[in-house]
Amino acid sequence: MTRLGYQIPNFTYPGVEPERLFPAITRQAVDAETHGFDTIFVMDHFYQLPILGTPDQEMVECYTLLSALAQHTSRARLSALVTGNTYRNPTLLAKTVTALDVVSEGRAQLGIGAGWFELEHDALGFEFGTFTDRFQKLEEALVIILGMLRGERPSLDGKWYRVHDAINSPAPLGRIPVMIGGGGERKTLRLVAQYADESNLICAPNEIARKLDALAGHCETLGRDRSEITVTLQTSACIAPTHDQATHEFEAYLARNPAAEVRRASTIVGDPDEVAARYTDLLATGIDGVTVNAPANCHIDDRVALLGQTLAPLIT
Repeated sequence: MTRLGYQIPNFTYPGVEPERLFPAITRQAVDAETHGFDTIFVMDHFYQLPILGTPDQEMVECYTLLSALAQHTSRARLSALVTGNTYRNPTLLAKTVTALDVVSEGRAQLGIGAGWFELEHDALGFEFGTFTDRFQKLEEALVIILGMLRGERPSLDGKWYRVHDAINSPAPLGRIPVMIGGGGERKTLRLVAQYADESNLICAPNEIARKLDALAGHCETLGRDRSEITVTLQTSACIAPTHDQATHEFEAYLARNPAAEVRRASTIVGDPDEVAARYTDLLATGIDGVTVNAPANCHIDDRVALLGQTLAPLIT
């Protein structure tokens, strides 16, 4: 299960040309695995998100990338954070995640969510629909995908998907954990309680207690043991050997990506002691771990390693 996950959310790095992009990504994954991160994530998007850059910035298709990273890593789990359910038929997604499990020798994880980035859907021809539509699709998809991943041959004549005796061969090498991302208290956390092994919350720290209470309530209603579910919080950090270096690197990032200014207050910036103190406070809220991205300075040598060295000792 994920206790300390490293997410790679951006692929536009100063001075890194397209032909050197994959080595720059691979270095991050290797450093993350070497220095204590148990799961490596990439985003499942085709356009860069508004809070990270512009739509025309580089985005690499996630499952192709994860399968390639599997050949350069050996221990860390590999996952999207999170797969947009709207982008793939659930039977295709089950086969794709299973293929990742096979090529990674049993290290695949399914992170999944309802999908939300309307611009991307409209531009690329994916049906977006209403909020209710997307959550209905997600639940039907989970029924199909989990059946296929767990050795069943599911059939479903649903509102959105129709499958009959869906075969998944070869089967996964082990039990593929399922993480549902988001913090919606009525819909998302109910789906977590019913279907998932892990929850990745997206919320402010002062909302964590309420989210955990909501999840516990859904578990009680469904007869699920809350302790079976691992809960992590999505975070952003910019770490460097000194406070001044970290601040300089974060400000340089904002200068390159003005849209990221909205992340100023939520990004944890500082030297190892400062970053460790902030994450210690977060872990005291009752969550089991964190997922971390570092878009400001992940391209700088040793920053991902330093982040792992700082955070791994906090996870017990």
